[in-house]
Amino acid sequence: MSRPWLRKFLGFTFISMCGQTKIRIHRKTMSRFKERVRELTNRNKGKSLDQIIKELNQYLVGWWNYYRLTEARYVFKSIKVWIIRRLRCLVWKQWKNPRTRARNLEKLGIAHKDAMLCGNARKKYWRMSKVKWVAFALPPRYFFERGLFLPAQ
Repeated sequence: MSRPWLRKFLGFTFISMCGQTKIRIHRKTMSRFKERVRELTNRNKGKSLDQIIKELNQYLVGWWNYYRLTEARYVFKSIKVWIIRRLRCLVWKQWKNPRTRARNLEKLGIAHKDAMLCGNARKKYWRMSKVKWVAFALPPRYFFERGLFLPAQ
């Protein structure tokens, strides 16, 4: 026997706040979710962004429909931000060369000087995915237009 908030039942956990019982996603479920998304957005698969988004959508639709009953709006928001950053990281790796990166950033509306600075940066993929020029060039809308499903909550 243990406390209800320490137990996992079908991926959920139950907490008591202000005399009300609320449903949350269990931390082990979240870690499994993130591991699965990491597998689907692996940078070493050699797949196009559209293929990856298609596979990711299949997983996300089912996952979100199952866990939408929870009261974890902050968790859903942080998941969205994290997935967008993973996809930016993937695009940055697919562009490969500094010249290609700078050229593509210019095509997406970044000034030549800033595109050259960003494209020639020696930071790794995950770090570059948070740089403001990359985030400006690849906003969430860029991925939504390619078919990414992230429901509003």
